[in-house]
Amino acid sequence: MAYFSDLLGVRVSDVDGEPVGRLEDVLAAVAGGMPHPVVVALAVRQPGGLLLVPYEAVAVLIAPAIPLNCRRAELHPYQPGEADLFLARDVLDQQIIDTDGVRVVRVNDLELARVNGHFYVANVDVGGLGLLRRLGLARAAARVAASLGRPLAGGMIAWDNVELLPGGQPMRLRVTGDKMADLHPADLAELISHLNRPETDKLLESLDLERLADTLEEVETDFQVSLVETMSDEKVADVLEAMAPDEAADLLAEMPEDRSQELLKLMEQDEAADVRKLLTYPVDSAGGLMTTEFITVRPEQPAADVVTTVRRLGDDLEVIHDLYVTDEAEHLLGAFSLRDLVMADPAAPVEGFMRQHPVSVELTDSQDEVARVVAKYNLLAVPVVDPGGRLHGIVTADDALDKIIPTAWKKRLPRMYR
Repeated sequence: MAYFSDLLGVRVSDVDGEPVGRLEDVLAAVAGGMPHPVVVALAVRQPGGLLLVPYEAVAVLIAPAIPLNCRRAELHPYQPGEADLFLARDVLDQQIIDTDGVRVVRVNDLELARVNGHFYVANVDVGGLGLLRRLGLARAAARVAASLGRPLAGGMIAWDNVELLPGGQPMRLRVTGDKMADLHPADLAELISHLNRPETDKLLESLDLERLADTLEEVETDFQVSLVETMSDEKVADVLEAMAPDEAADLLAEMPEDRSQELLKLMEQDEAADVRKLLTYPVDSAGGLMTTEFITVRPEQPAADVVTTVRRLGDDLEVIHDLYVTDEAEHLLGAFSLRDLVMADPAAPVEGFMRQHPVSVELTDSQDEVARVVAKYNLLAVPVVDPGGRLHGIVTADDALDKIIPTAWKKRLPRMYR
């Protein structure tokens, strides 16, 4: 194995030992179905400019001084093609997104492998050791690390997992459909924050509606607006239906009024009605924070019937913290957890194991008040009622505490989106 950084600046001489210049870059291209680019030419800096030396004219590539197998006057300069990469110009110091670690890393060096007399780009070095090698400090650092019993860790990524994006954009690791499906929506949101607009659109187009909705819910609302700006109204309406009602309402509230109304018209009637209801309340009130996705049961229902209800409705709900007991007029009578339900006798009526008079907040209560209640009673969700005690929704703890959790934990706006 050899490292690209070790070649930079090396003297190049012809077969007679006459100096040609110093190596400034290496050209590589994908050829013959190989996933790894093969070295096809050297870019040599000389007083008259840059000379592209074909690899066939190179006698030995890995050497203190690179000798050619012909005289300078006999050289036929290499003509680069569209598929050729200038490794220093196009790859070195570029950013890639590591989808395994969900992080942006920098290409510090490249590892070259010799196969059947040709050199291929084998791996991308994104570790600190690659950077030390570039600075000429790798050997000294390795000695110090060895003396301390802490060998320097590498950071290699195989080239066939790297994709160069067009237009001078960052590189990213190639992500298959299966790999994309394995990523958590929060990780997808993190990746999106490091991509520019064309690449973001490409990624979002690859997601199904549920995945897209979940991913959008992981970013700030004003960034959501930017992400759906170029999508068709029909697709955005479908995404809004797949989002939690409170998240959909927040997104619509940030959009221009005319588009917001058009999208509501395109949504299914039931989903649109829930969102319209939420839009009538201030965004920082319990009514504006609540979601209408929850399960209610009657006090006389046996536990076995409730289990059937949960199985029937559970797939349509993002989370189930508690189940709520109401009368026919939707007055809140009690609440119980899934644990309470599982532990109950299947024939026992709900009123026998529910918690009576559960803690609740009112529609017009401020977010600060909702957060206080959630924190005081250590709740995962708190029911929202009107002055008459009728249940309208629930506020989950993450939405209630959004004002007081550390900023670093909140959804972040993108740093590189443009």
